[in-house]
Amino acid sequence: MKILCRHLPITFGNRANFCSEVLTFKVVDFPRSYHAILGWPCYAKFMAIPNYTYLKLKMLGPNGVITIGSTFLHAYRCDHEHYELATAVINSTELSELSNSATPAIPDRNG
Repeated sequence: MKILCRHLPITFGNRANFCSEVLTFKVVDFPRSYHAILGWPCYAKFMAIPNYTYLKLKMLGPNGVITIGSTFLHAYRCDHEHYELATAVINSTELSELSNSATPAIPDRNG
């Protein structure tokens, strides 16, 4: 699996109040959906504070606080979709490994 570093401009907020920075993402060459995980380096660069209980991210913008949020239903749907995707990928990998390692059955004509 190949891992690439990409520098991408990221903007949070709206036209009246926004904050932009260029962040470095490690991108895995994976033949499915791409996902971004914003971690402590991102929070530090934006001086953002995550609140996992309320699914909110708050940061200081030029015209006040910028709040980015989601809903629990959206988070559940994303988790369920990612679980289904991971299960499908693991199952397809295990199936191909099993088919490569299995020996063909030879019928017993004596019994």
